[in-house]
Amino acid sequence: LFLFFSLREKLKAIAQATYAHSRNLAYFVFTYKGLMAAQSRLQGKKIPFHAFLAACFGGWLVFGENNPINSQIIMYLLSRILFGLARLAVEKGYIPQPKQDPFPLVAALVWGTVLWLFEYHRETLQPSLQSSMTYLYEDSEVWHDLSDFLLYNKRTDSK
Repeated sequence: LFLFFSLREKLKAIAQATYAHSRNLAYFVFTYKGLMAAQSRLQGKKIPFHAFLAACFGGWLVFGENNPINSQIIMYLLSRILFGLARLAVEKGYIPQPKQDPFPLVAALVWGTVLWLFEYHRETLQPSLQSSMTYLYEDSEVWHDLSDFLLYNKRTDSK
Protein backbone atom coordinates (compact mmCIF):
# COMPACT_ATOMS: atom_id res chain seq x y z
CA LEU A 1 0.00 0.00 0.00
CA PHE A 2 2.70 2.49 1.00
CA LEU A 3 4.73 1.93 -2.15
CA PHE A 4 2.03 2.71 -4.68
CA PHE A 5 -0.02 5.71 -3.45
CA SER A 6 0.41 9.30 -2.18
CA LEU A 7 0.33 9.99 1.55
CA ARG A 8 -3.14 11.54 1.27
CA GLU A 9 -4.48 8.47 -0.58
CA LYS A 10 -2.86 6.17 1.98
CA LEU A 11 -4.37 8.01 4.94
CA LYS A 12 -7.80 8.08 3.28
CA ALA A 13 -7.62 4.34 2.53
CA ILE A 14 -6.53 3.58 6.10
CA ALA A 15 -9.37 5.66 7.55
CA GLN A 16 -11.94 4.02 5.26
CA ALA A 17 -10.66 0.52 6.05
CA THR A 18 -10.62 1.23 9.78
CA TYR A 19 -14.17 2.57 9.65
CA ALA A 20 -15.45 -0.41 7.61
CA HIS A 21 -13.69 -2.87 9.92
CA SER A 22 -15.04 -1.31 13.12
CA ARG A 23 -18.54 -0.84 11.66
CA ASN A 24 -18.72 -4.48 10.58
CA LEU A 25 -17.50 -5.71 13.95
CA ALA A 26 -20.08 -3.52 15.72
CA TYR A 27 -22.89 -4.82 13.47
CA PHE A 28 -21.75 -8.37 14.05
CA VAL A 29 -21.58 -8.00 17.85
CA PHE A 30 -25.05 -6.40 17.91
CA THR A 31 -26.49 -9.19 15.73
CA TYR A 32 -24.76 -11.99 17.64
CA LYS A 33 -25.68 -10.72 21.10
CA GLY A 34 -29.26 -10.04 20.02
CA LEU A 35 -29.68 -13.52 18.56
CA MET A 36 -28.08 -15.12 21.61
CA ALA A 37 -30.49 -13.28 23.91
CA ALA A 38 -33.49 -14.16 21.72
CA GLN A 39 -32.59 -17.85 21.56
CA SER A 40 -31.95 -18.04 25.29
CA ARG A 41 -35.26 -16.35 26.03
CA LEU A 42 -37.18 -18.61 23.64
CA GLN A 43 -35.69 -21.83 25.01
CA GLY A 44 -35.41 -20.68 28.61
CA LYS A 45 -31.68 -21.39 28.78
CA LYS A 46 -28.42 -20.93 26.94
CA ILE A 47 -27.38 -23.90 24.74
CA PRO A 48 -23.89 -24.22 23.12
CA PHE A 49 -25.45 -24.55 19.65
CA HIS A 50 -26.95 -21.07 20.10
CA ALA A 51 -23.49 -19.48 19.77
CA PHE A 52 -22.79 -21.35 16.55
CA LEU A 53 -26.20 -20.53 15.04
CA ALA A 54 -26.13 -16.84 16.03
CA ALA A 55 -22.56 -16.43 14.76
CA CYS A 56 -23.32 -18.21 11.48
CA PHE A 57 -26.26 -15.90 10.81
CA GLY A 58 -24.28 -12.81 11.89
CA GLY A 59 -21.29 -13.87 9.78
CA TRP A 60 -23.47 -14.38 6.71
CA LEU A 61 -25.35 -11.12 7.25
CA VAL A 62 -22.42 -8.86 8.15
CA PHE A 63 -19.36 -10.50 6.58
CA GLY A 64 -21.01 -12.29 3.65
CA GLU A 65 -19.92 -9.75 1.05
CA ASN A 66 -16.60 -10.69 -0.51
CA ASN A 67 -14.55 -7.50 -0.20
CA PRO A 68 -10.99 -6.80 0.97
CA ILE A 69 -11.94 -5.87 4.55
CA ASN A 70 -14.16 -8.90 5.12
CA SER A 71 -11.65 -11.14 3.38
CA GLN A 72 -8.86 -10.04 5.75
CA ILE A 73 -11.07 -10.62 8.80
CA ILE A 74 -12.16 -14.07 7.60
CA MET A 75 -8.57 -15.13 6.80
CA TYR A 76 -7.43 -13.91 10.21
CA LEU A 77 -10.19 -15.88 11.92
CA LEU A 78 -9.61 -19.00 9.83
CA SER A 79 -5.97 -19.21 10.89
CA ARG A 80 -6.95 -18.81 14.55
CA ILE A 81 -9.71 -21.42 14.19
CA LEU A 82 -7.33 -24.00 12.73
CA PHE A 83 -4.91 -23.54 15.61
CA GLY A 84 -7.78 -23.63 18.12
CA LEU A 85 -9.26 -26.81 16.64
CA ALA A 86 -5.86 -28.49 16.72
CA ARG A 87 -5.47 -27.58 20.41
CA LEU A 88 -9.01 -28.78 21.14
CA ALA A 89 -8.32 -32.09 19.37
CA VAL A 90 -5.30 -32.62 21.63
CA GLU A 91 -7.22 -31.53 24.74
CA LYS A 92 -10.09 -33.94 23.97
CA GLY A 93 -7.68 -36.78 23.18
CA TYR A 94 -8.65 -37.08 19.50
CA ILE A 95 -4.99 -36.69 18.55
CA PRO A 96 -1.97 -37.26 20.78
CA GLN A 97 0.00 -34.45 22.36
CA PRO A 98 2.94 -33.76 20.03
CA LYS A 99 6.28 -34.78 21.50
CA GLN A 100 7.87 -31.61 20.14
CA ASP A 101 6.57 -28.21 19.07
CA PRO A 102 4.70 -28.65 15.74
CA PHE A 103 5.07 -24.96 14.83
CA PRO A 104 8.26 -25.34 12.73
CA LEU A 105 6.52 -28.00 10.62
CA VAL A 106 3.40 -25.81 10.24
CA ALA A 107 5.58 -22.85 9.21
CA ALA A 108 7.41 -24.98 6.64
CA LEU A 109 4.16 -26.34 5.17
CA VAL A 110 2.52 -22.90 5.02
CA TRP A 111 5.50 -21.30 3.26
CA GLY A 112 5.99 -24.30 0.98
CA THR A 113 2.35 -24.24 -0.03
CA VAL A 114 2.06 -20.48 -0.60
CA LEU A 115 5.19 -20.30 -2.74
CA TRP A 116 4.12 -23.35 -4.74
CA LEU A 117 0.74 -21.68 -5.33
CA PHE A 118 2.49 -18.43 -6.26
CA GLU A 119 4.82 -20.12 -8.75
CA TYR A 120 2.30 -22.48 -10.38
CA HIS A 121 -1.25 -21.34 -9.53
CA ARG A 122 -0.88 -17.63 -8.85
CA GLU A 123 -4.47 -16.78 -9.81
CA THR A 124 -5.71 -18.77 -6.79
CA LEU A 125 -4.07 -16.35 -4.35
CA GLN A 126 -5.66 -13.16 -3.09
CA PRO A 127 -4.68 -10.17 -5.31
CA SER A 128 -2.88 -8.28 -2.54
CA LEU A 129 -0.82 -11.37 -1.74
CA GLN A 130 -0.04 -11.83 -5.43
CA SER A 131 1.18 -8.20 -5.60
CA SER A 132 3.34 -8.52 -2.51
CA MET A 133 4.86 -11.77 -3.68
CA THR A 134 5.47 -10.41 -7.18
CA TYR A 135 7.31 -7.47 -5.64
CA LEU A 136 9.37 -9.69 -3.33
CA TYR A 137 10.16 -12.61 -5.62
CA GLU A 138 10.14 -11.18 -9.14
CA ASP A 139 10.59 -7.41 -9.12
CA SER A 140 13.46 -7.84 -6.65
CA GLU A 141 15.51 -9.55 -9.35
CA VAL A 142 16.12 -6.15 -11.00
CA TRP A 143 18.27 -3.65 -9.11
CA HIS A 144 19.42 -0.18 -10.09
CA ASP A 145 20.59 1.38 -6.82
CA LEU A 146 19.67 1.66 -3.12
CA SER A 147 16.43 3.50 -3.96
CA ASP A 148 15.10 0.22 -5.37
CA PHE A 149 15.21 -1.22 -1.87
CA LEU A 150 14.04 1.90 -0.05
CA LEU A 151 11.28 3.06 -2.40
CA TYR A 152 10.07 0.89 -5.22
CA ASN A 153 12.20 -1.01 -7.68
CA LYS A 154 10.18 -0.54 -10.87
CA ARG A 155 11.54 2.42 -12.76
CA THR A 156 9.21 4.70 -14.64
CA ASP A 157 10.18 6.49 -17.84
CA SER A 158 10.69 9.71 -15.89
CA LYS A 159 13.57 8.24 -13.85
